[in-house]
Amino acid sequence: MASPQTTVTPINPRHPRDYETNPPTHHISSPPTSFRNPWPSYIPSSLTSLFKTRWTTPKNFVPVPADRAGLPRVIEPSFSPASPGLKATWIGHASFLVETPCSHNHERGVRILLDPVWSNRVGPYGVVGPVRFSPPPCPLSALPHIDAVLISHDHYDHLDSWTLKTLNAQQDGNLRVFCALGVKAVILGLGVGFTNDQVREMDWWDAVTLDVDIAEHTQDGQRPSVELVCTPAQHRSGRTPWGFESTLWCSWVISEGVPHPTASAKPEPKKLFFAGDTGYCHVASDAEASHHNAPHPPCPAFKQIGDMYGPFDLALLPIGCFKPRSVLSGQHSSPEDSLAIHKDVQSKKSIGMHYGTLRGAFSAQYEPVTEPAERWRKGAEAEGLEWGKEVALCDIGETVVV
Repeated sequence: MASPQTTVTPINPRHPRDYETNPPTHHISSPPTSFRNPWPSYIPSSLTSLFKTRWTTPKNFVPVPADRAGLPRVIEPSFSPASPGLKATWIGHASFLVETPCSHNHERGVRILLDPVWSNRVGPYGVVGPVRFSPPPCPLSALPHIDAVLISHDHYDHLDSWTLKTLNAQQDGNLRVFCALGVKAVILGLGVGFTNDQVREMDWWDAVTLDVDIAEHTQDGQRPSVELVCTPAQHRSGRTPWGFESTLWCSWVISEGVPHPTASAKPEPKKLFFAGDTGYCHVASDAEASHHNAPHPPCPAFKQIGDMYGPFDLALLPIGCFKPRSVLSGQHSSPEDSLAIHKDVQSKKSIGMHYGTLRGAFSAQYEPVTEPAERWRKGAEAEGLEWGKEVALCDIGETVVV
């Protein structure tokens, strides 16, 4: 059977007024040669501070529990049957397979992979960098046909060359990738088989619709469709020491296509927010666990995303690799920070991710692998959020349906 064809159509972008400058405040020069976080909630870490932290901050290395107590289980996923709900299957770390609701007599919804990483080691040439302690729940060959891949940024634990190469070959070169500015050149430069037309890069607040041509399987001729919006995040980029911030980082909004006008029942389109990798507010030390201790306001982008595109039926939020705070707080949110993001984006249900799979190259010496999940639940209960309904965790390979 021939692979379904996809069509991409740009949408006039909507953005807050503070992004209407020329160039935008997150661009450095015009056209941009590099990028920045344009908020006081971000303070970059210098090499001096990195070395100082490494030698002066007490380490707390705890081995991965041999019995995996306190860690997510790894279970075999089930990608069928199609569902009237929005589905998100956790592959581990920040990787998810999302499928929009099956409606209008379609045989399935739109399938989107988020930051797919199947490699055992994430780093240059696969010979250095963090190693997984939780395997993927299935081989790449077990995946159904994928309509698009969304990449949040170019760090190795989010943009994996082997995974992209294998997946593209598996689909006979018929795979679309969406990424932020500058990342397209990185993907094409990896030599993993993508053509220029397969990869589309977007700036913050740019939006497109993605239609999947499986209309022959419907009675009304309507095609499954999603709206994809490239939204801000507070992070960094770079795959080499000389390439820091030369590409843009982002989060993503995924919104189900508008219901067919002749449909008898017109439920609200389902919406998902994927934070990718993000910080929320810089703090100076581990004693200042979250934004509550910061001397300046948190990143305003998430409230803007919530106001413009919320409420969200599901949000996928990072909770791990956040220590030491003096170095990582500006770019990696703590569990408590992500609970604030949950509220900012107006999420009805948020799942913690970016933990339980591999240890960060820097945070491994300071953050026990079981701490993110413990603090995520404890923080949710302290905030009065209903565990399992408003805030939750899932197993690797588990599908969350909303």
